[in-house]
Amino acid sequence: MGFEEASPIQAQAIPVVMSGVDVIGQAQTGTGKTAAFGIPILHKVDPSNKKTQVIVLSPTRELAIQSAEEIRKLAKYMHGVKVLPVYGGQEINKQIRSLKGGAQIIIGTPGRIMDHLRRKTIKCENVNTIVLDEADEMLNMGFVDDIKTILEYIPAESRQTVLFSATMSKPILEITKKFQHDAVTIKVVKKELTVPKIEQYYYDVKRKDKIEVLTRLLDFYNPKLSVVFCNTKKMVDELATELQGRGYFAEGLHGDMKQAQRDRVMKKFRSGKTEILIATDVAARGIDVDDIEAVFNYDIPQDDEYYVHRIGRTGRAGRTGRAFTFVKGKEVYKLKDIMRYCKTKILAQPIPSTTDVANVKAENVLNEISRIIEEEDLSRMIDIIEEQVNNSDYTAMDIAAAFLKQATGGIEVSVEKKSSGDDFDFDNTGAEEEGMVRLFINVGRKDRIKPGDILGAIAGESGMPGKLVGAIDMYDKYTFVEVPREYGREVLEAMKNSKIKGRSVNMEPANQK
Repeated sequence: MGFEEASPIQAQAIPVVMSGVDVIGQAQTGTGKTAAFGIPILHKVDPSNKKTQVIVLSPTRELAIQSAEEIRKLAKYMHGVKVLPVYGGQEINKQIRSLKGGAQIIIGTPGRIMDHLRRKTIKCENVNTIVLDEADEMLNMGFVDDIKTILEYIPAESRQTVLFSATMSKPILEITKKFQHDAVTIKVVKKELTVPKIEQYYYDVKRKDKIEVLTRLLDFYNPKLSVVFCNTKKMVDELATELQGRGYFAEGLHGDMKQAQRDRVMKKFRSGKTEILIATDVAARGIDVDDIEAVFNYDIPQDDEYYVHRIGRTGRAGRTGRAFTFVKGKEVYKLKDIMRYCKTKILAQPIPSTTDVANVKAENVLNEISRIIEEEDLSRMIDIIEEQVNNSDYTAMDIAAAFLKQATGGIEVSVEKKSSGDDFDFDNTGAEEEGMVRLFINVGRKDRIKPGDILGAIAGESGMPGKLVGAIDMYDKYTFVEVPREYGREVLEAMKNSKIKGRSVNMEPANQK
């Protein structure tokens, strides 16, 4: 299959699972855990016996299908091994027909597997192994009772129970206590979960500007394939419609879509017909595509761990990837938690201007032009251009410029004048707290001004939430105040012509202490 070495979880788990003991494996998605349990279960399966021997429980249909495909690939040269995914949303009668033919390995979602167990269309007397894949996710989705019911169907004395989970919460530990015996724990240490080849940036974006910033970044970086994460199904639908309306090849993916529809979307994304996939966290489990060059967190993830899952979709197979996160106001603090959790830096980045985008588009066009000049026969085209030059007042340069304008969609390519707001120097303001800038204001105690007045003025004028304002140091004739760096420019611009208690004030970045 082209693998050269085992991933850390595979190297640790395969020998232990092969030995037949119960196993608890702590590992994130994207660490190669399907093969970590897939190889040992295939080793154990008896191809001459058509009865069900292994059941794998997955949180979502996507993951069930993906795991089934992966295990089928591993079983390519094992004749007579049948791997069958079963999940809700697929017609049950069709599944019953497939099950009648016999399948040694069944992979499915808890609800549907339980349904088959009740109907006796899946029989457990020959099941010797059960795998709970992404157990934490199954519990989050409310499958805890289903899992317990399924485990009770499977003969305990001869059963090997293997559980994989990214986190070890209390409910998971309860399952392991009740249904596993002397389980061996395997843990992939955190540092192997960080993603060194991913450049991570964030943008401070108001909700109403998000779509504009997203399209600008898509145009600027022009990723081959990208995934945009939203926290809700509704947002996925809205964004997909909006991007399609703007001419992008974008499709949404979420749990309310019918299975056939989801399969169609994934097929188009894998083949590159769809370039932008917009998805919720649950739907995105099992998106395993190597060419994803960028991940956008359109909404900041609800959970620090989801951030790791999300950005891990890019930078696969030794490639570099980029991850962009949109935050607004107080969400900057949530981002700091994520940075601590991932032990990674997510850097603030200015939003590319329309001019930057136009220049990049022009550059891309010109690179393509260079390739055409070097590789293709242009003699016929040169004749047409010469004819045009000879029969009109245009120079070849005019014609080339007009073609370039047409190719970049008619946007002006120019050098943008810096606004006066770009001249602020925030590098050495002497702020106490990391990520903050210290600003100087020419009013102090003697002007009968209190810290609350300054706080009120900054929040009122700039629209920045007051609770983001840091330390306020007041002296007789002046005051220092700290605000998050990403708000520095906004606050200075807003305070230009404002008054505090009737007094006109001057505000500027402070000098180092």
